[in-house]
Amino acid sequence: MPIVQVSILEGRDKEQIRQMIEGVTQAITDSLQVKPEQVRVLVTEVPPSHWGAGGVTKEQSRSL
Repeated sequence: MPIVQVSILEGRDKEQIRQMIEGVTQAITDSLQVKPEQVRVLVTEVPPSHWGAGGVTKEQSRSL
């Protein structure tokens, strides 16, 4: 049973997340030849204050 963990910034609507889960599931079923019901996709939404790159948070970089 493949389990895929995806971390994304907060702010996307439920339909976008649903479509992403559908697309990831399809990619896994195609590449690993498993049934869609065997695939688990876990989505974690991270606030901009907890997402950093280059030593600054996404929240900080938005205000620059």
